[in-house]
Amino acid sequence: MCGIAGFLNFDYSNPYFDQVNIIQQHRGPDAQSSYQNENLKFFHQRLSIIDISDAANQPFEKDGLVIVFNGEIYNYKRLRKELANNGVSFTTTSDTEVLLELYRAKGTDCLNDLEGMFAFAIFEKRSRNLFLARDPFGIKPFFFYTNGNKFAFASELKTLVKAPGVNKTLNLKSLTASINYLWVPGNDSMFSSIKKLPAGHYAIVSSKGEIELQQYYNPSTLIRFSNESEAIEAIDFALQNSVKRHLEADVPVSAFLSGGLDSSLLSVMAGKHQPLSTYSIAITQKDKNIEQMPDDAKYARQLAKQHGFEHHEIQIDPSITDELPHMVYHLDEPIGDPAAINTYLISKAARDNGVKVLLSGMGADELFFGYRRQMATLLALKYQNVPKPIRSLVNAVANVMPVRIGNKGIKPVRWAQRFLTFANLSPADAYQRSYSYYDLNELGNLFTGDITSPTNEIINSHRSLFTEAYGDKDYINKMCFTDMHYFMQGLNLTYTDRASMAASVEVRVPFIDKEVVEIALAIKGELKFKNRTQKYLLKKVGERHLPKSIIYRPKASFGAPIRSWMSGPLSPMVQDLLNSDSIKNRGIFNPNFVEKLIREDKEGKKDNAYQIYQLLTVELWFREFVD
Repeated sequence: MCGIAGFLNFDYSNPYFDQVNIIQQHRGPDAQSSYQNENLKFFHQRLSIIDISDAANQPFEKDGLVIVFNGEIYNYKRLRKELANNGVSFTTTSDTEVLLELYRAKGTDCLNDLEGMFAFAIFEKRSRNLFLARDPFGIKPFFFYTNGNKFAFASELKTLVKAPGVNKTLNLKSLTASINYLWVPGNDSMFSSIKKLPAGHYAIVSSKGEIELQQYYNPSTLIRFSNESEAIEAIDFALQNSVKRHLEADVPVSAFLSGGLDSSLLSVMAGKHQPLSTYSIAITQKDKNIEQMPDDAKYARQLAKQHGFEHHEIQIDPSITDELPHMVYHLDEPIGDPAAINTYLISKAARDNGVKVLLSGMGADELFFGYRRQMATLLALKYQNVPKPIRSLVNAVANVMPVRIGNKGIKPVRWAQRFLTFANLSPADAYQRSYSYYDLNELGNLFTGDITSPTNEIINSHRSLFTEAYGDKDYINKMCFTDMHYFMQGLNLTYTDRASMAASVEVRVPFIDKEVVEIALAIKGELKFKNRTQKYLLKKVGERHLPKSIIYRPKASFGAPIRSWMSGPLSPMVQDLLNSDSIKNRGIFNPNFVEKLIREDKEGKKDNAYQIYQLLTVELWFREFVD
């Protein structure tokens, strides 16, 4: 919806404060405003979606309260009616005013009534306190900085890091994690002095900058299902309710449509309530050959034709790699998942057509057991029963086979080599390694300095989350729970918000809804993976709405053909940014190890494309945010 920022106890004569709305203007091109009260200053950039009149612009001030709000409250009409019945009068039809009045009526308990995605701050003139809150799943971003009596928050890291006096000491743990995962997990940022307000938390900040943090939401575990049919009915009902809620807007709502189960299901459900335009990505045949990617576009076209969607197809070609520095700037942190490029391209195309809101199927794979690496981890536990001499032979053969011959990738070899990196580990460590890109020795050899401490923190944090979730043997739900807290929040929601808002488009995620999430977390693992079928229950729901050719088609990812690009259009950038002299000058990575990664990938011996791509993004990030 918007961008927000606020500063407490700063010198507002500094020229920086004339730039805050400009820095985040892409998040809210429709209006930019500010509010100042002695030692506090708020900024807001508005993307008008609910009550698009100027009266609903922010910062919004009313009867001693001032709010800046990013997000949407989908049940605001019902809440408004309840407040009105209790004597509250309104000057707008916005969800912003409803949120402000709900806080006035209930204080911090207002958060329990909200259905939506949000990051907001409310200033109480009387107490001079700030009340800050972030939605239950961290859909909307919220960075904050504190130092002595100074406190600041913003929707984007780039805003805070440019503020006067902010310490730019690098967070080595975040850098190590971003190299290992391709993204930054948890509530740290790339700078030690800047944190993220945790999902499902609120904070109260005094006029002296003192901060008190409190958790207000944990998913309920009280739901129980007596049989499979009951669970299918509950998922279907909850998802349809969620989709209907997520269509709440005073502007048209469109949808991502990859042609896979998740986006197709949401699109068909949304199409029952309104005419729908849909957007998908198409990839060149050459890139598909190297990447060995299925043809997603044809499935999206088929479904759009069947349901009468106004369908738009965006061709992604190697020239998009010219956008990489631009993407690194907007992503705020080094994120090595090229799916961010797809999100940006779709959002930009939608925005060019006047669309401000897109629905996304994100979250279904995490919640309902849809990722290949989840399945691979289960296979790894069975593989450990194979006699050790046979495993040693398999390992020796797989690791000498090429992953690419000429212009054709060999996916089975690529998958086998990846599988063998975690096939002999414990369940918790195997799952972490399934989406890590280095083992401990490789990480140690990549960095020039000692990273033992941050590496141990990263491993122990993941191991603790995985181990504590569910029972000892429900590995399926352990993976889903871990993904929801790590992968979904740290990567998918992060790049989606930043890449879409770079194009001034809001993305809504109906799967990541309290009602849907709590049902998903209550379902036993044996029903998420049954009859050798991943997302078993969700596919049963899909059978009520979609053709089986969509539901049971081969799994595809929302990625870009990075392996093809690495040997082609990105090659000059690799030579320029990752040559030995550049690596030595940066002083963080071992140039010999980086050179080995590039050589092995170029010769088709190893699949190092994502590692190299992330090293590119890290170098570009340093040039943008540090140098």
